[in-house]
Amino acid sequence: MAALRALVASRLAVTAAFAPRPGLCALPFGGAAQSPRAAFHASAPRPVARVAVVLSGCGVYDGTELHEASSILVHLSRAGAEVQIFAPDIPQMHVIDHTKGQPSEGETRNVLTESARIARGKITDLAKLSAANHDAAVFPGGFGAAKNLSTFAVDGGDCKVNKDVERVLKEFHQAGKPIGLCCIAPVLAAKVLRSVEVTVGHEQEEGGRWPHAGTAQVIKALGAKHCVTGVTEAHVDRKNKVVTTPAFMCDTAFHHIHDGLGAMVSKVLELASK
Repeated sequence: MAALRALVASRLAVTAAFAPRPGLCALPFGGAAQSPRAAFHASAPRPVARVAVVLSGCGVYDGTELHEASSILVHLSRAGAEVQIFAPDIPQMHVIDHTKGQPSEGETRNVLTESARIARGKITDLAKLSAANHDAAVFPGGFGAAKNLSTFAVDGGDCKVNKDVERVLKEFHQAGKPIGLCCIAPVLAAKVLRSVEVTVGHEQEEGGRWPHAGTAQVIKALGAKHCVTGVTEAHVDRKNKVVTTPAFMCDTAFHHIHDGLGAMVSKVLELASK
């Protein structure tokens, strides 16, 4: 009998040691979690920054460069940023069959609807984007920036920029909030903000490694300064708080693009914190 009492006492002691503390509820495997009341009163950590990401469709030849958008979203997520995705509610310039690189005759698509594919449905009309509600804005590349967010693909330096894209760029710039742009998207800042410093990479094709190098000369003609930058780097115009990186303006391995986009996101968030 004495042995039985000793066994029961020892088990009661073990149970007491693992009993949940006040304000906590037991987990299935003996751990402890906050009760709903305690969780309600806990203060949620503030995000590093509230970042607006502006898309231009879905697909490199007629919309957003998908890998660039995904990479940017991964870097922002890892840094703890709160992201909201936007796109203009307008028709695409045209639709490209990505297996052929040719226009699909008679087919039309909407930029907002197509961009929603990347955003997993959580997307907002660009007309509703206000710099007052965000700490920074980021524009991935892809031909959509030159075809849907502007007419750069057709008109070059004489291009027109979508009115909401122009408004957003000016709002963030005037508010002193950072803007990140990659690939061909820096032409938007060069056109709208004029005196900014941007990069689209190198200024010579270098045997096809930089197939769109001629874009640098157009940027200069617009009155902006082009800064030669490697694909894994980002150029920071601290005066205007504009951060740019070449991304797929360079024909290189994807992990190099990913690293450059990480550098851009890091600098954008750094500027947003100041």
